[in-house]
Amino acid sequence: MSGGLVHVVDDDEAVRRSLAMLLDSVNIRATTYPSAEALLAVAGAPEGLEAGCILLDVRMEGMDGLSLIEVLRRQGVTLPVVVVTGHADVPLAVRAMRVGAMDFVEKPYSEDRILEAVGAALTALRMADQRRALQIQAEAQVAALSPRETEVLAGLVAGKPNKVIGYELGISPRTVEVHRANLMEKLGVRSLPEVVRIGLAAGISPER
Repeated sequence: MSGGLVHVVDDDEAVRRSLAMLLDSVNIRATTYPSAEALLAVAGAPEGLEAGCILLDVRMEGMDGLSLIEVLRRQGVTLPVVVVTGHADVPLAVRAMRVGAMDFVEKPYSEDRILEAVGAALTALRMADQRRALQIQAEAQVAALSPRETEVLAGLVAGKPNKVIGYELGISPRTVEVHRANLMEKLGVRSLPEVVRIGLAAGISPER
C-alpha cells in the first residue's frame, strides 16, 4: 500500500507524530491538525482540502470528531473519514458513521488496523474519483445526442425492445432502429451493454 494523503486530526501531538511516521513508512503522505477547528480553517480556504482521506479522533478538546464530520458534510466535503475511538466511545462512533464516517478504529489499535482502515478509505476515494470521471464523460457523450435519440436511449436502458420503444414514442420500429444505430455511432460503442452502461453512468434511470 502506498500513495495518497491522509489528514490526521488529533489534539495529542504524540499521536499525530506517531501516525504521521507510520503512514510515511508505507509511502502515504500525512498532513496533521491539532484540532477540528484547524482542519476546518483549511477546508474553508479558497483552495480547500487536498484530496485524500481524514483520520480523526472522536474525542478532542473543542469541537469533537462527530461535530467535525457534520460540519464537513454540510460544507460539501465528501472525503472518506475514519474515526478513532476508545471502547467507551463506540455509540458515538456509530453515530459518526451515520453522518458519513466510513470506519472506526477502537483504542488500543494496532498499526495494521490503522493501515487497513486508511487503505480502504483511500481505495474508496480513488473509486469515487473514477466513477465521477466516467460520469462526466458519459454525460458529455449523451449531451451530443438529439432529443429523440436520448428518448430511444432511455428505452434501451429500461430494457425495452424496439417495438415497445416505437409504440411509446409514436414512431415505427424501423425508425427506432435508425435512431439506435445513430446513437451507438455517436457514443462510439458497438453493443447494447455498452449503450446501457453509458446511459446509466450519465444518470438515465431505467424507470424514466
